[in-house]
Amino acid sequence: MKIAAGLSGGVDSSVAAALLKQAGHEVTGITMKIWQSGRYQGGTRDACFGPGEEDDIANAAAVCRLLDIPYHVFDCAEAYEKAVIDYFRAEYLAGRTPNPCVRCNSLMKFGVLPNLARKSGLVFDRFATGHYVRSAVENGRCVIRTARDIAKDQSYFLYRLTQKQLAELYFPLGDLTKTEVRRLAEEFGLSVSNKPDSQDFYSGDHRELLLTPDRPGNIVSTDGKILGTHRGFWHYTIGQRRGLGIAAKEILYVTALNPCRNEVVVGPVQETRHTQLLVRDCNWVSIAEPAASFKAEVKIRSASMPVKAEITPDATGQWKVFFADGVTSAAAGQSAVFYDGELLLGGGIIESVQ
Repeated sequence: MKIAAGLSGGVDSSVAAALLKQAGHEVTGITMKIWQSGRYQGGTRDACFGPGEEDDIANAAAVCRLLDIPYHVFDCAEAYEKAVIDYFRAEYLAGRTPNPCVRCNSLMKFGVLPNLARKSGLVFDRFATGHYVRSAVENGRCVIRTARDIAKDQSYFLYRLTQKQLAELYFPLGDLTKTEVRRLAEEFGLSVSNKPDSQDFYSGDHRELLLTPDRPGNIVSTDGKILGTHRGFWHYTIGQRRGLGIAAKEILYVTALNPCRNEVVVGPVQETRHTQLLVRDCNWVSIAEPAASFKAEVKIRSASMPVKAEITPDATGQWKVFFADGVTSAAAGQSAVFYDGELLLGGGIIESVQ
């Protein structure tokens, strides 16, 4: 089978390509170039977006030479700026919490990159990556299940993939643990076997991407009492408790952001808990769109534990998510992702919280 392997220069995608080559497939490595030198400063953290991209591409090229497979780099910088950075900036400045990794996966890694590869003349049957998820076809539908290594599971970030995209994908690492992947990297002789994992979306201070000068405003309690000042509401996130710079008898958390008034609203921990979410733009992965209410486990952050909920459609095409015990620090703009055990059902964007 002819397979294009998306390479990031890290250990996971490199081992995925090596396993495919070992299995006898005709493999071609492809990478998307997204960093534009000079547009942003970036930093030194291991991240998907930053000036370290040049080294990542060099690592991916070295892996392909070792595996004796072709390698191609595609310039996706302008498309990434429009699809991910512009979205990130708009959401932050609207007081919402963006999820750039979800958007990047659906539009860039599994959209723009393989499309550009095909337009360039590359012919392949499947597109493979080093994501930790398991995929299959069940009853005529492509489904996603969580990875065997649940600590590394990345299904949360893939809930917006379409059936058309899933039909062409291959995830070689879904049944492996991270420890096993690093051991395989050593056995294959890959120079990236000990390379640290990328932990961030951006290698620098994300506020640099907003291109917005500081604008002083007030930090207020939920009843409107001024408790302190800030340099701009976009410097804060829902649930934040450190770095508020205010003195209080109890620990305070950011509970809301008010862009119109440039206010940061804070309150005690109980005010961060919500029992209902309104979710829009749902995408259904392993099931067809439900016609009625159903029960599922819901994650509002990739690293959070799933929480049991009842999910009900409303007349506007949105979905109400009810938590009997509530969830902490849910925010508009985040993704709410639905599971039935290890099966990824689908998910959507949080519109509001109650």
